[in-house]
Amino acid sequence: MSEHIPVLLKETIDSLAIKSSGIYVDCTTGRGGHSSEILKRIPTGKLFCFDQDEEAIKQSRPRLEAIGKNVTFIKANFKDLKAELARRGIQEVDGILADLGVSSPQFDEGERGFSYQHDGPLDMRMDLDNPLTAKEVVNTYTLLELTNIFREFGEDKDAYGVAKAILKARAIKPIETTFELVDIIKSGKPFHSLAKKGHPAKQIFQALRIEVNHEEEALQALLEDGPSLLRKDGRLAIITFMSLDDRLVKNRFKELSVVEGSREDVNLLPDQIEEKPFTLYSRKPIAPSLEELDRNHRAASAKLRTLIKK
Repeated sequence: MSEHIPVLLKETIDSLAIKSSGIYVDCTTGRGGHSSEILKRIPTGKLFCFDQDEEAIKQSRPRLEAIGKNVTFIKANFKDLKAELARRGIQEVDGILADLGVSSPQFDEGERGFSYQHDGPLDMRMDLDNPLTAKEVVNTYTLLELTNIFREFGEDKDAYGVAKAILKARAIKPIETTFELVDIIKSGKPFHSLAKKGHPAKQIFQALRIEVNHEEEALQALLEDGPSLLRKDGRLAIITFMSLDDRLVKNRFKELSVVEGSREDVNLLPDQIEEKPFTLYSRKPIAPSLEELDRNHRAASAKLRTLIKK
């Protein structure tokens, strides 16, 4: 099993301004990289670890419980964050973290079906109790549905051509494996797209993963519920890896923290101008250092944004 290297670890921990007796939530525990650093800093606090991947919880539990027993594991999607915390009597927290990247072990285990570089069944489920798989998506969705997913979630300019190639291939036989799908994707792309830097299947696989795991729905729920759970000086830190996610986070954080000027408020006194209940930890997103990029090339597209409750 490959090691998962937590991205922007120091920067994230710094942005959370952790209090030793605080209540914290890791929405995407994975193998426990970020969680372990939080837990070390809250000897009299409490950490709630969410993950919808049972395997991730099995892997992280012994590592985290060796640091402290003040940790609770919750097998759930973070879209249910507010409800799951309420069930445990928690209405307010001091910090919430979400790392929206797929963990390295998930990418590197061919049988999970996330990777276009390893052959395996077309699965892509983070939660193995989820009935929807990538195989079902590629073999049952309509031409229009596939095109829209590839355009919206994959931001792939060849979305229609790839969707057509999938329908043509599945009319002969069901599409079963990741390598089968990679070949079909290549057949649906023009030469100039295939000649570009990067793997031609990357964006399509990204789009399928997002669809299978309802990732955008979960992020929208987190952006709605997360800020409302923060107590005074509480922090919501989100690490994104895709422009699609980063735009959602950026726009939501801006909506909550920035007062937009208008011609009508030019003559208002300072105490008459609306004040927003949140502020930003940094005006621009925090990116990995060159040193981190040398250690972990998968951190290249990472961006950290943190919202603070006033």
